[in-house]
Amino acid sequence: MNLGGHDIGVCSWSLKPASATELVAALDALQLDHTQLALRPLLEMEPEHRRAELDVIARAEIALTAGMLNFEGENYASIGMIRKTGGFVPADLWPSRRDLVIRAADLAAEIGVDRVSVHLGFLPPGSDPGYPMLIERATELAQAFGEKSLTILFETGQERASDLLQFLNDLNCRNVAVNLDPANMLIYGSGDPVEAVHTLDRHIGHVHIKDAITSTAPGVEWGEEVPFGTGDIDQEAFCQALHDANYAGPLVIECETDPGDLEPIRTAIGRLAELFGGTATQADTEFSK
Repeated sequence: MNLGGHDIGVCSWSLKPASATELVAALDALQLDHTQLALRPLLEMEPEHRRAELDVIARAEIALTAGMLNFEGENYASIGMIRKTGGFVPADLWPSRRDLVIRAADLAAEIGVDRVSVHLGFLPPGSDPGYPMLIERATELAQAFGEKSLTILFETGQERASDLLQFLNDLNCRNVAVNLDPANMLIYGSGDPVEAVHTLDRHIGHVHIKDAITSTAPGVEWGEEVPFGTGDIDQEAFCQALHDANYAGPLVIECETDPGDLEPIRTAIGRLAELFGGTATQADTEFSK
């Protein structure tokens, strides 16, 4: 499915498949043939099992928009907990997480996926002693990805877009981009997703379609994820901002409220069809207001 020049897909973990066969069946039910693929389950399989699962996806001619890697030990019980446990921040977990990211890069290169998204973790202020450490760790991974001609994507959410932009400028690695998740910004209370598109602009390398009710206590209490089209995101302005930024990549639906339930995903597909007129196929076609 293509709308407005964008391939429309869904995150594999939103479908909660127990196998590649179930993943393909769910995509067929949604009439989609693009997915962002969770890589950690594959990395945890024995090689023969992993090859068999990947063969199922390949035979079904499913296009992979990107890989995604999360980490064991990331605790989302509260914003305070994920601040301590997320991404590349915990010093004791950095060696194992670094090795896992590099293994994910190897797998991505093997299966022809040119980008992988990860959560960087909470960015400290530029004056914080931990800031150069994150620059160093991100640079190490970017270089490992670059050796395989891959892009590493850092997902938006915890920090303001201007802070992430400063980090990208300080990082100065050409193969680092952003996985823009507009709902995460509202859930964490870190800013307006539309403004984030304008701020991050050319650095946007992949986009999640997800909606939320904005946090009433930014940085302290979560906002609430809701089906796309029912939350606080100004969808028309968001799509226009992507158009203005010349973003022509995939729009990938993520739904974590009830993984495995296809109805919120169908709702998101329907809303995207409304926004893009249902039949648009050119990257420079504006959405329908």
